[in-house]
Amino acid sequence: MAPGHVAYGLGAQYGMRITAETVMAWERGTATPGERELMALAGVLWCAPGELLSAASTLRDHRLARDLALDEVARALGMTVAAYQKIEDSGRWRGNERQAVALCDALDMSAAQFLTATGRNEELAGLLTRAVTTRWQAYVRPVDRLVPLDRILVQDVLEQLHTDYQALMVSTLSWNTTGRDRAGTAGEEGREFLDRVVEEFWRTAGI
Repeated sequence: MAPGHVAYGLGAQYGMRITAETVMAWERGTATPGERELMALAGVLWCAPGELLSAASTLRDHRLARDLALDEVARALGMTVAAYQKIEDSGRWRGNERQAVALCDALDMSAAQFLTATGRNEELAGLLTRAVTTRWQAYVRPVDRLVPLDRILVQDVLEQLHTDYQALMVSTLSWNTTGRDRAGTAGEEGREFLDRVVEEFWRTAGI
């Protein structure tokens, strides 16, 4: 179907005043259809809404990919529709740990996808950096409150990451065969480890 045909279908079937140029912008990714427009577009193209989305990165994306209405997700979390709508609109998670687990179940999200969709990767990176460079035990609770994972698993992962980072720093600070200190190499490899610490967290957790 050409963009003009899609625009015509949206108007004829759903009463939407959408131009062919707008449809082309959706195709290029320079504009994003609203939820009502996306549902109508899926109807015109005879497909599920999720098939029109790229890799889901927001809560709205995940919900639409599973063809769920706002009230269905809100009910699963024990929230009002307005409260959940506010979370989707802001991209900031305001629920508790139980609701975070329920949300992952409802939207079939992994813990890593949950963190990305709620904009908390940067916060997790900060906690993990401090955990591997200082006393990891002090960060079990803060990380556990942030990610919907079992606390014992969080504890085991933080201990392993701390061990890996400290072993890396000790080994690269040793003297090489020419007697030259490798502190520069240690610093570089340490920074690389910290740059990917969130990836290392999920890999170690088996996510």
